[in-house]
Parts: sequence; C-alpha cells; structure tokens
Amino acid sequence: MLLWSVPVKWVKMLDQNYAVETGYVNMFDLKNTSTQQAAMEAFFYGYQAFTAKADEMLERRGLSRVHQRIVFFVARYPELSVKELLDRLGVSKQALNTPLRQLLEMHLVESVTPPSDKRKRLLQLSPEGAKFEQALRREQVKLLQRAFAESGEAAVEGWWAVNLKLAEGASEA
Repeated sequence: MLLWSVPVKWVKMLDQNYAVETGYVNMFDLKNTSTQQAAMEAFFYGYQAFTAKADEMLERRGLSRVHQRIVFFVARYPELSVKELLDRLGVSKQALNTPLRQLLEMHLVESVTPPSDKRKRLLQLSPEGAKFEQALRREQVKLLQRAFAESGEAAVEGWWAVNLKLAEGASEA
C-alpha cells in the first residue's frame, strides 16, 4: 500500500460555483514541488491500476492501448467515420492506419459504406468486437465502482470535475 503525505492549504474561493457555507475549500498547494510530485504520483498509480487488467487482456490478443481507444470510441459512437475517429483520438491518419487495419483484420471492427455516400467509411464493432469491448470496460468499471464507493459522493464529483477540466484543457491545446 502506498502512503504519502500531501500538504493541504485552505483557500478562500470567490467563485460562486462553490456553495460551501464557510467559503473555504481544501486545496493542494501545487506551487510546492513535493505536492506536485505527490499529485502526479497518485495520478500515475491510479492510471496504472485503471489500465492494468485491460493491458493484460489486450496483450493476450497482441494489442495495445491504442487499439483499446479505437474500440472504445467505435463502441461509444456507432457508425463513426474514420475522420471523426481521427478527430476524437487527436492523431494523424498515419498513426491510426496500422492499429485500425489490425482491428479490421481481426474482425473486431467493421468498415461499412452508407448507401447515402459511397465514398464514406463508417466504423462499427463486430459482434466479437462488441464482446471484447464490453469485457475491457467491465474490468475498468469494477475498479471505478469500488473506488467511487470507498471515496464517497463528494470525492466522485470532484474526480469528475477534475477529469472534465483536464479533458477541456487537452482539447484547447
């Protein structure tokens, strides 16, 4: 079990979104090098735990996390175009080409042509691909459910808000 000490600083929040009766929130002092390292270490180990089981399942098929991201987004957005997938992943055609081709060859992903536009390719999971995606997701959801249950509603809401802000920052970069 990992244990680390992180200095905590109480900061008066002027933002009206914080409806805390005292007006103060518990906040890490990220100007402190030790706190920066502790926050990044927690994020690193959390991500490592989140991906460990999925990595094992992917490795058994000779796949990697990039394949999982493709399968995830194709499951999340059925009939996603290749261009839309490129945009969601934030990668070049060249970077997507090999892993997508592998998933197509393994019959985990299918490419279909819509009747309305024969030039377009839409991606969807095959029945085997859908089962594989569900198995990957199931393992990660179990981990999240346990962590959420043990952390409490306020922590989950904070986790959600932090992740949305991180994603927002990534899309602006």
